Amino acid sequence: MRIALVGAGAFGEKHLDGLRRIDGAAIVGIVSQPAEQAAAVAVRYGAGWSCTDLDEALARNDVDAVILCTPTPLHAAQAIACMRAGKHVQVEIPLADSWDDAQAVLSAQRETGRICMVGHTRRFNPSHQYLHAKFAAGAARLQQLDVQTYFLRRSNINARGEPRSWTDHLLWHHAAHTIDLFGYQSGRIVAAHALQGPPHPELGIAMDMSIQLKSESGAICTLSLSFNNDGPLGTTFRYICDTGTWIARYDDLVTGREEPVDLSGIAGSDGIELQDREFVAAIRVGREPETSVGRVFDCYRVLGDLERQLAGA
Repeated sequence: MRIALVGAGAFGEKHLDGLRRIDGAAIVGIVSQPAEQAAAVAVRYGAGWSCTDLDEALARNDVDAVILCTPTPLHAAQAIACMRAGKHVQVEIPLADSWDDAQAVLSAQRETGRICMVGHTRRFNPSHQYLHAKFAAGAARLQQLDVQTYFLRRSNINARGEPRSWTDHLLWHHAAHTIDLFGYQSGRIVAAHALQGPPHPELGIAMDMSIQLKSESGAICTLSLSFNNDGPLGTTFRYICDTGTWIARYDDLVTGREEPVDLSGIAGSDGIELQDREFVAAIRVGREPETSVGRVFDCYRVLGDLERQLAGA
């Protein structure tokens, strides 16, 4: 499976690390800017070539699939370009930053028949997989998912603390993780409400947001998001269930009393590796991946509804 990675930043390198642990997955090329950085990453990961232009990579005949780790505003158009060039594509979350663009990607996937997978990593984190298996087996029933997603982003920087050329978004990026996960764990979302704080005077985005969700099963979700948090960064998921409480922090899981849960029975070392294994496996056998654009599409319906609510508030 000959894979080109586009966008060799902090998250792109997580995919490259995961791909190196997957038998039969070959990292053939790196597309990134500047050219010197792309070339250095290509050498480090054993890729045969590098370039700065996606179209150049898509024109090559030694690329079967593409993983996009590029700025959010580029995701939809680049995913469509990959599929129309005959390549399978995994686009990092979010699929798009508007409802119209999300619909355009789904249309292109149906038109081309290429695999289009979205990086909804929470479905692959061992912590959330463990609980999904419990819910599927009837060993627990989710009552409430309480989630805190907190960062300190008062200036436009990326995960490495470097200046960013585009602006991140609490709703279309960070809320997408939880909205999709909640639907995955409890059923289709039937009610969604949102409030947001004042916009940042320079970034122009809301720095604080609160979202409430309800699924068809009756479970509820309370999601708090902030770019103003001066404390531990990241996301904590508290699953309050009828037979217990669990707290997930990315790949790790503890009980409500902070007792570690053994996740060694779940293959793979982290969510990104498991995500990439699913992408490669789906292409090999020609099946729909777990987080295909079709299977995560309802998340974007909810995001579009919430955006319209916030715009009218």
